[in-house]
Amino acid sequence: MKFEFFIARRILKNPSAARKVAKPVLNISVWAIALGLLIMILAVSTGNGLRKAIQNKVTGFGGDIQILNYRPNPTYEQVPLALSDSLLQALNADPRINYIQAFGQRAGILKKDDLFEGVVLKGLSADYKLDFFQEFLIEGKIPSFSREGYQDSVLISDKLARKLKLELNQKVEMFFVRNNQAPLRRRFIIAGLFRTDFEELDETFILGDLKHVRRLAKWEDFEVGAYEVHLKENEDPENVASDIRYLLPFEYDALSARRLNLQLFQWLDLFDLNILIIIVIIILVATINMSIALLILIMERTSMIGLLKALGAKDFSIQKIFLLNATYLIGKGLLWGNLLGFGLTFLQKQFGFIKLDPETYYVSVVSIDLSPLPILGLNIITLFIALVCLLIPSYLVSRVSPNKAIRFD
Repeated sequence: MKFEFFIARRILKNPSAARKVAKPVLNISVWAIALGLLIMILAVSTGNGLRKAIQNKVTGFGGDIQILNYRPNPTYEQVPLALSDSLLQALNADPRINYIQAFGQRAGILKKDDLFEGVVLKGLSADYKLDFFQEFLIEGKIPSFSREGYQDSVLISDKLARKLKLELNQKVEMFFVRNNQAPLRRRFIIAGLFRTDFEELDETFILGDLKHVRRLAKWEDFEVGAYEVHLKENEDPENVASDIRYLLPFEYDALSARRLNLQLFQWLDLFDLNILIIIVIIILVATINMSIALLILIMERTSMIGLLKALGAKDFSIQKIFLLNATYLIGKGLLWGNLLGFGLTFLQKQFGFIKLDPETYYVSVVSIDLSPLPILGLNIITLFIALVCLLIPSYLVSRVSPNKAIRFD
């Protein structure tokens, strides 16, 4: 065993080595690092989890990219379009694209007795994947949309159902306004209730058959309102949308979910800034605490430093002793911080005991994303920055004079 490791180990293992001042200060520094890492793990896991949960709701409902008729300001009222079979085949052959599905929508007024709400009927095609809605279904069932005939069953949110005092399997009327003509009235049957906790979705959309939208808007059987493009994991929607745009006719456009919901995604971007500020502050505080602890440890070991110098030890070797001690203490703090951080986030992920206001945060429970790479990065960055900053107090060793240090008390 090397000289520096031997001395550092004796200091750490000897119960009488730490004096009255150094021992509590070192313990405080260890727990400061542990609590700091705990806070950073919670900030990263909850921030990324919340952002991912909101993004998944947006893209699950409307796709990562939408192909629609070019309009400077897209609205709920759509201009129909139809992609050729060859173009659809080319898009489906793109390895970055998971699947493409068609939909159409029409704005109207949902009415029950003297209660009414403005909503948008989103019509789903027969091959539309309904897994996303199955996840948020709280009552009833998801209707099956066939290629033949009309399906009068619809899905509405439980929030709309409470506002209009509607119940499962109940009939409800919806009115669609036309220019210079009497409104069209359609009756639907409530097949199921869903809740995404996303106010813009729950209060705005009901889900029904695409053929109703075609008939109301007087579209052809091959026309749709837009196409949703769902990408494979970790693909960049902006890059894919740019490539799709080159394949489309000039009157069509491909917009990413970010461009369609710009304010929401800008709000989500603030999470990264907030997390970065928290990480910088925590690492700064933990590093200052560890530097102070190392200074106190060096002061209390002045006699030992003088004796080692008198025996021929070099300054760098003595510095390594204290840096090894500091590394051990930092590692101990990181270990406890990881145990506490992973433990709390695991409990939250399993039981969801911390709740949120869905009207503010779009989710009712704090979401957790325990990706290993960011957590590993936090540990490495914390250890590296702390050790670099500890080099400064360790240089005090070179200022110690052997003849005075041996008499130091």
